[in-house]
Amino acid sequence: MISLHMFRNLPRRCFAANASIRTYASQTPGNPMLEVFNRKTKQLQKDRAAMNVEESRKVDYLKDEVAMRLCERLLDIKREFPHVLDLGANSCNVARALTTPNLDTTAPEGQPTPPLSERISKLTCVETSKALLHRDEDMPFNKDIDIHREVIPDLETLPYQPNTFDAVLSSLSIHWINDLPALLNQINTILKPDAPFIAAMFGGDTLYELRGSLQLADMERRGGVSPHVSPLADVKDVGSLLSRAGFKMLTVDVEDIVVEFPDTFALMQDLQSMGESNAILHREAGPLSRDVLLANEAIYRSLHMEDGAPGIPATFRMIYMIGWKEDKNQPQPLQRGSGEMDLTDLLGGGDFQKR
Repeated sequence: MISLHMFRNLPRRCFAANASIRTYASQTPGNPMLEVFNRKTKQLQKDRAAMNVEESRKVDYLKDEVAMRLCERLLDIKREFPHVLDLGANSCNVARALTTPNLDTTAPEGQPTPPLSERISKLTCVETSKALLHRDEDMPFNKDIDIHREVIPDLETLPYQPNTFDAVLSSLSIHWINDLPALLNQINTILKPDAPFIAAMFGGDTLYELRGSLQLADMERRGGVSPHVSPLADVKDVGSLLSRAGFKMLTVDVEDIVVEFPDTFALMQDLQSMGESNAILHREAGPLSRDVLLANEAIYRSLHMEDGAPGIPATFRMIYMIGWKEDKNQPQPLQRGSGEMDLTDLLGGGDFQKR
């Protein structure tokens, strides 16, 4: 697990038609087959969060850190990227990370490395919230990369032609997608052959402490349970979803980022200021009652606060994924039975057989 004090930028909470003529990739007309999240509610949450610019920037510590780690994975791909899509750009956290020099921590000490933005000719940042997308358009990093901001109605229908982008990046946005398999299919379509999709999303165990304590508080004070934390995809499902969408040479890994907060009220306030509040379609209307909130605080501290710790921990499980659009020139696995070395030789030869 990774503590907040290791972040590059410490936050304030530092204790912490007809298919034959279709010209762009789109989802089947109509609503997704499975709707979990209210897209309108999520857009309004992002808009309200971005309106308070100072507060919104203070709570960008998590999105900025994850964007940095996502871009570090781009360092291993030694090529130029004429046109890159940032899908669900939030406040352009990925663009900020791409313009950061010395991102390569493996470089020899004292040897500066140029920012990744020097390898990207154009970055298209798309988001549903205009206020959030344009929040930082006057900041210095905008001069270091060619950014084109686009507001689209929703992230589940991408208005781009096939084979448009040399890479698609997405940081902390696709966990709000209702039909993730359909979106991954669209991403595969709009990528050029042998182009990567690199994304980071919250995984299923994110905020497990808050989820559990709220359920217990609900049971204690109200005699029932209502969902207060949105459901999230599990890491074991991500690889199969990428494979079903046609991606090749998959890489999926997980990191836990543990952030320390003074109390549960500060945690929930930061989530709201991030635009990451609950957006389940049939969630209970209205704020949580005072009784439930106080019970949640006591239960959370009892279950998860360590002796002598200045605050409470909150775990954010990050799932990072890389998938490549298929291309005939990509490395292919050898045919079954084409190996030239006997496995028994590697494991001890005849001695292994005797065992």
